[in-house]
Amino acid sequence: MRVFLTLVFMTALSARIHLADSKVLRITTIKDEPYTMSKGSQFEGYCIDLISELSKKLGFHYEIHLVKDNRYGAMDSSGKWNGMIGEIIKGDADLAVAPLTVTAVRERFVDMTTPFIQTGLSFIMHKSADSEDSSFSLLSPFSMEMWVGVLIAFLLTGLCVFLVGRISPTEWADPETDEHNFTLLHSFWYITGALTLQGAGPHPKALSGRLVSAIWWIFAVLLLACYFANFNTLLHSKSKSISITSFEDLANQDVINYGTVENGSTMLFFKNSNNPVYRRIHQHMERKKSYVASTAEGIRLAQEGNFAFIGEAVSLDLAVARYCGLTRAQEVVSMRSYSIAAPLGSPLVKNLTIAILQLSESGELTHLREKWWASSCVGFGEAQMSEALNPHNLRGLFLLLGLGLGIGLLLALLELLSRARNQAKDGKKSCCSVLTSELNRRFGSGAAEAEQESSDKNKA
Repeated sequence: MRVFLTLVFMTALSARIHLADSKVLRITTIKDEPYTMSKGSQFEGYCIDLISELSKKLGFHYEIHLVKDNRYGAMDSSGKWNGMIGEIIKGDADLAVAPLTVTAVRERFVDMTTPFIQTGLSFIMHKSADSEDSSFSLLSPFSMEMWVGVLIAFLLTGLCVFLVGRISPTEWADPETDEHNFTLLHSFWYITGALTLQGAGPHPKALSGRLVSAIWWIFAVLLLACYFANFNTLLHSKSKSISITSFEDLANQDVINYGTVENGSTMLFFKNSNNPVYRRIHQHMERKKSYVASTAEGIRLAQEGNFAFIGEAVSLDLAVARYCGLTRAQEVVSMRSYSIAAPLGSPLVKNLTIAILQLSESGELTHLREKWWASSCVGFGEAQMSEALNPHNLRGLFLLLGLGLGIGLLLALLELLSRARNQAKDGKKSCCSVLTSELNRRFGSGAAEAEQESSDKNKA
């Protein structure tokens, strides 16, 4: 064991010395979030950090450039390679550091290191209603902000009915002798009955009270109509939604469309597979022409709903981390890996493999994965993923209620003012003094005593 460790140490040391003395390594890569991204005139990303860590371990210098044709590397009909693999074969680059999938064909023309990322094929789709907590499904037609708005409207209307009942002389002619029907408790009970379309007497007699009641009835009827309409829509969508957790579930349904990147390695896997489930998936994509031009387009369609995008799990995990409305299936098939490519017979491959294994054992690769795949949940957003009604959807309804309550209070004050003017003329007093006296009788200690007396009479 000690001899083996000594040999490994000497190999790494000699490689470090060899690389340090060698020329600057030309590294080709491709723009692909989060592996390589532009940051001003520089690059950043998972692969950029990986190159930096490898250069520290092996002591080499490097320069990075983007592949000219923006391709990973495939062989055409004439046997020529394009993309990053083509640059390695032609000698335009010493290394290709990118999410390059290890394939049998590529291994015949270039040398590839041990993988730095293991992945496979999976699919993402929009989160369905079944994936959310259904404990409070009765509240789901309205958003939290909407329920808060309804509660505020309820409290304000109850208070307004109470104030109109106190202010209007038609409702409460003589605070000292007449019973006050619209107490605060009865006001809330009255509008609760209207909200349930049942009604609760006694009803207002004054024009102001009837106006407030009519506005609240209109508000209640339209609010309930919106609630039950949206509730029915949610129930209908839930009955249509199906639980899809695997590729077999995906192949056995026709409610949700699905596809992958056209002419990509994922499409070739399903096309060449002998598995009957995967064959049905390929036949569906061929029949529906549900291929997409890029991964970004597939993610966008998945966000819009009713579409499942099939791709490499590591890329799909990034989409799920960025957009809260997406979820990835747990099943992963066709395991594959990403490696660094070098020319055939290159002495760099062995040393890079050892360095990658060391980074893996020390946890550095895990740290890089957590750094660049950190969840941020931005973009499509929570506001668009919810089907619940928000206050801005019924803004006109709330404005109508507020306007009605304001007019009702104003009419009640005008009724009281009219009575005060008549009393002022009869008693040859100031209108303001009579109005102040009336308000004191209705809201002051006299009103409390009158209400207590009426309560005692009821008990008797």
